[in-house]
Amino acid sequence: MRLIILGPPGAGKGTQAARLAERLSIPAISTGDIFRSNIKDETELGLKVKDILASGGYVPDEVTNEIVEDRLDWPDAAGGFLLDGYPRTAGQVEALDEMLARHGHRLDAVLALEVDDDAIVERLLKRAETEGRSDDTEDVIRERQAIYYRETAPLSHHYDEVGLLVRVDGMGELDKVTDRLVEALPAHPSP
Repeated sequence: MRLIILGPPGAGKGTQAARLAERLSIPAISTGDIFRSNIKDETELGLKVKDILASGGYVPDEVTNEIVEDRLDWPDAAGGFLLDGYPRTAGQVEALDEMLARHGHRLDAVLALEVDDDAIVERLLKRAETEGRSDDTEDVIRERQAIYYRETAPLSHHYDEVGLLVRVDGMGELDKVTDRLVEALPAHPSP
């Protein structure tokens, strides 16, 4: 199954992506995790994106597309994947469609987690404390929300128009949200 999970920063995408991917035996691929790992290891990519992420910005499409295409070529993603944090722009949607088409694949569904904005800010500030994530200050959180609503939220409209969007209530107990996501999956995934 080839899936995308959408939702504003703090909606629980990473947590739910990992849980859902485990249930489906596919990798959860998080561009944010890839970037943070490279920053920690001080790789060339890490140094390039460190300042961008610290200011709440998004990494340029060409860099992100290259990283995603490389990751989708790993053997564990051959039978499917769940993308978290990608695509975020119309250009990334096009790039993903082209990547998949080259391999004779297409997306099965785009899961959109819907949560309350105030709950998001609360979640991210709490996560910053518990995980020591210095990139999660209130100013950065609000900037990411503004960018999300301006640039990424319109993707929901695109995926709705092509019949792939499934809206899922992201509020409540973790297990209940995971169950809602599983129930929202298409019965017959694409080959």
